[in-house]
Amino acid sequence: MAVTRAGFIGLGIMGAPMAANLIKAGFEVTVWNRSPSRTQPLLDAGARAAHSPSAVAAASEVTFSCVTNSGDVEEVALGPEGVIHGAQPGSIYVDCSTISPETARKVSHELAVRRVGMLDAPVSGGDVGAIAGTLAIMVGGEASVFERCLPLLHAMGRTVVHVGPIGAGQVVKLCNQVAGGLNLLAAAEAVNLARRCGVDPAKMLEVVSAGAAASWMLSNLAPRAVKGDYAPGFMVDLMQKDLRLVLDAAGQTHTPLPGTALVSQLFQSIQAEGRGADGTQSLVDAIAKLSR
Repeated sequence: MAVTRAGFIGLGIMGAPMAANLIKAGFEVTVWNRSPSRTQPLLDAGARAAHSPSAVAAASEVTFSCVTNSGDVEEVALGPEGVIHGAQPGSIYVDCSTISPETARKVSHELAVRRVGMLDAPVSGGDVGAIAGTLAIMVGGEASVFERCLPLLHAMGRTVVHVGPIGAGQVVKLCNQVAGGLNLLAAAEAVNLARRCGVDPAKMLEVVSAGAAASWMLSNLAPRAVKGDYAPGFMVDLMQKDLRLVLDAAGQTHTPLPGTALVSQLFQSIQAEGRGADGTQSLVDAIAKLSR
């Protein structure tokens, strides 16, 4: 039977527009957020409020979460008021956070005991993609569970790919953060070279973004930095959390990632200035400071 009732836990920069797109697609949506004030725009759009993650799960056939880190996922899924205590047998939990693959596998195992399915489905595309419903969603879990959730995932994302068993979604997201971080470093270096050589970086970006060096970072984040706009689509602190997961996985598998380690160090220099809440486009400033 088609899913009609969805839940969403975690209504931050990414979660709120993702939940809004589920409402727009016609699903009955129940929401919960640690800060209740963030639920009001979704309630105005037709969502229902729940008092806990377990209550969201009790009202939903498929419950989504998009929270900060591995510990937060364990809390909302397995904690005293977690999804596990409200989810009915046969229901599904889909976590869209970026966490360690090991945490995804642990939560899935605990939920399976209650006959609750799980997908790990981290997303990429930033706040722009979350608002537009054009996210890339990389999904790990059983194929039959994935197929059942496809209509909901397509309400939030343009590219939805089943990449393997539980935990595989998180591995692919870590790969995404490697490529994204290095693309952003390339954009930051290009902007600073243009400036140092007396060329308008906005003009440089206009033409380079249309050629072989084009990337999402070059088209979306570099122009913000050129304008001095450091509002976060994705905060430096969160990127650093993800890069720690990347480097942990690299250490466990003896995989050398020298470029990623450099990007993490440059972001650390931004954090040392107290700018961890800035958007990741602030990497342009970190490169600029090397020239001073």
